[in-house]
Parts: sequence; C-alpha cells; structure tokens
Amino acid sequence: MRSRKRWIGLALAVLVLGCGCGYNRIVADQEAIDQAWSEVDNQLKRRNDLIPNYVETVKGYAAHEKEVFVKVTEARAKLAGATQVPDKMKAANELSGALSRLLVVVEQYPQLKADQNFIRLQDELAGTENRIAVARRRYNEAVQAYNTRIRKFPGLVWARIFGFEKRPYFEVPEESKQVPQVKFE
Repeated sequence: MRSRKRWIGLALAVLVLGCGCGYNRIVADQEAIDQAWSEVDNQLKRRNDLIPNYVETVKGYAAHEKEVFVKVTEARAKLAGATQVPDKMKAANELSGALSRLLVVVEQYPQLKADQNFIRLQDELAGTENRIAVARRRYNEAVQAYNTRIRKFPGLVWARIFGFEKRPYFEVPEESKQVPQVKFE
C-alpha cells in the first residue's frame, strides 16, 4: 500500500514538474520577444539619432524641398514619442516611408552625392536600415515561435490557464511598399 502511494506521489510530482516546463517555455518565449523588440528599439533609436545630421546635410543642398524634410521630422518625432510597441511599429514605418522620399530627393542633387559628410551619413543610415531589417526579422521569428507554442498542445492549455495572448508581428503597411515620387513644380 505504501509503495503504491509513493508511486502515485512520484507520478504526481513528475506530472507537476513536467507541466511547469510548458509554462516556463512560454515565459522564455515571451522574454525572447521582449529581447528581440529591445534590439529593434535600439536600432530605431540609432536611426533617430542619425536623422538630424542627415536632414541638415541634405537641407543645405535642397532647401526648396521643405515638405520632405517636414515629413521626416514629423515621423521622427512620432517615433521618439511612441511608448507602446504597436505605436512604435507604426511610427517606424512612417519614418521609413519619409526616408524613402528623402532618398529620392537626394538622387536629384548630384553634387550632394559627392559630399564626403553626406556619403558617410548615408552609409551610416544604410547600415542602420539593414540592422533594423535584421532586428525586425528576429523579432518576428521570436513572435512566431511564441505564437506557435501557445496555439499548440500542451502550450495551448497553459496559455489559456495563465492568460498568455498572441503577440503582434512587425508588419510593413501597404503605403510604405509604394515607390516614392518626387515632383518638382
């Protein structure tokens, strides 16, 4: 009888410990998402720090392109003021679109493309954009792993018990996929 109670106790202990592993995996996945988002945030901050120098350099050559500079400045301010992940995603996408339009303006000024300060800033910004793309991809991979885990058994059970919810992917809005156009009037 005692032996049977020990086996039942041991089986319950193994079950409880095994179940805790599912919960712990979900928590680890959440932490991976938060870490991946932190890297996206870090790269967005880096870009935000570079933009004023970039804009001022281009402004000197293209003073009459005021609207493009205003859009970049407004988008940068939105990103700097965003506090929630969805707001930061939206602001980052707006800034990417504004920077695309700025790059089109740059193409119109050959003498600007030869300026060493501009070339250095443009390289830094291009490198930052690549880092952001990599960080976004890693964030989305972490979100995918987490969302998959909480939708599959046994993670589904733990997600429902502890209230784990799906996390959003970093998606590019349709308007950011359009080719920017610069018109001189």
